[in-house]
Amino acid sequence: MKKDLIFLGIETSCDETAAAVIKKSKAGKVKILSNVVSSQEKIHKKYGGVVPNLAARTHAEKIDDIIKRAILKSKCSFEQLDGVATTAGPGLLVCLMIGMTAGKTIANSYKKPFYGINHLEGHALTMGLIKPVKFPYLLLLISGGHSQFLSVKGIGKYKRLGTTIDDALGEAFDKTAKILGIKFPGGPMLEKFAKKGRSDVFNLPKPIIYKSGCNLSFAGLKTAVLNLSKKLKTKKDKYNLASSFQDTINEILKVKCKKAFKMFIDDNKNLKELNFIVSGGVASNQSIRKNLKKISSEAKFNVHFPPVELCTDNAAMIALAGILNYQAGKKPNIDISSQPRWPLDENAPFMKGAGLIL
Repeated sequence: MKKDLIFLGIETSCDETAAAVIKKSKAGKVKILSNVVSSQEKIHKKYGGVVPNLAARTHAEKIDDIIKRAILKSKCSFEQLDGVATTAGPGLLVCLMIGMTAGKTIANSYKKPFYGINHLEGHALTMGLIKPVKFPYLLLLISGGHSQFLSVKGIGKYKRLGTTIDDALGEAFDKTAKILGIKFPGGPMLEKFAKKGRSDVFNLPKPIIYKSGCNLSFAGLKTAVLNLSKKLKTKKDKYNLASSFQDTINEILKVKCKKAFKMFIDDNKNLKELNFIVSGGVASNQSIRKNLKKISSEAKFNVHFPPVELCTDNAAMIALAGILNYQAGKKPNIDISSQPRWPLDENAPFMKGAGLIL
């Protein structure tokens, strides 16, 4: 018998301590009852990046309060939950363990099914928090730790079409920002720099752009920015280099998306509706959104972006993934351990960007 389902989600894979309560009605409507996120941005800013042990200690200090706030805001009780879902990986091991311990403790205490969720699956299914999108669909996941194209065929059914062979796109943004003297986290501020500059001043490389397939590479681009930065003399030069960097990213994505579109269509023939979902923290970048909207329209794909607050790490997507795994008949996995590396497509050959945070 179908019933409303309410799940608690917990996320501690990196530097956000998050908890959320999601309800999916028996009619299929999804509602975010609460979504609490505590960022550690100010804590790590002076170090220029996330310090794992410091992040884990902060998670340990905040996790109980964040979960209580999520439960109170949802106006539900622990007894009313139908399940608990927690990010099991990929991520920073010492951080993952904090959330996993909290989630398993709650599940055991209240005798609720526990689901250890792949963080990437959370991003892959995020759009379901806003509106239903039919399987299969093409996913571009772009974040600080991951950059890959995936064919999403259903819950637990993911086929990797392409991935970064070195740096993730968000990592390239943050490192480029640091080179330009922008404090951590630099990605959002780099976008502001780019708006003040000209994109035609510097000619930057587009690594492996014309190679077959839709694998990505950003390390060479980052190195080129580093070399050019030594010659910059004015603030305007920095703005121009930031604009050139962002424009180069858009050119790379334009070429690689077209290849991914073709691969997806070849793999899913006779689809009446072509859907393209873009998720992850970098999907918040407005220039990239504008670029991908244009590319998708030209290829006759319907492109979907989660709201900005759901692009970055959050527990709402983890709770939803828990509900969908439960409905798909997946068995609870309370015995699962934290997984620093956990690719969505476990049959794909190993590459750095397939589910690894360094």
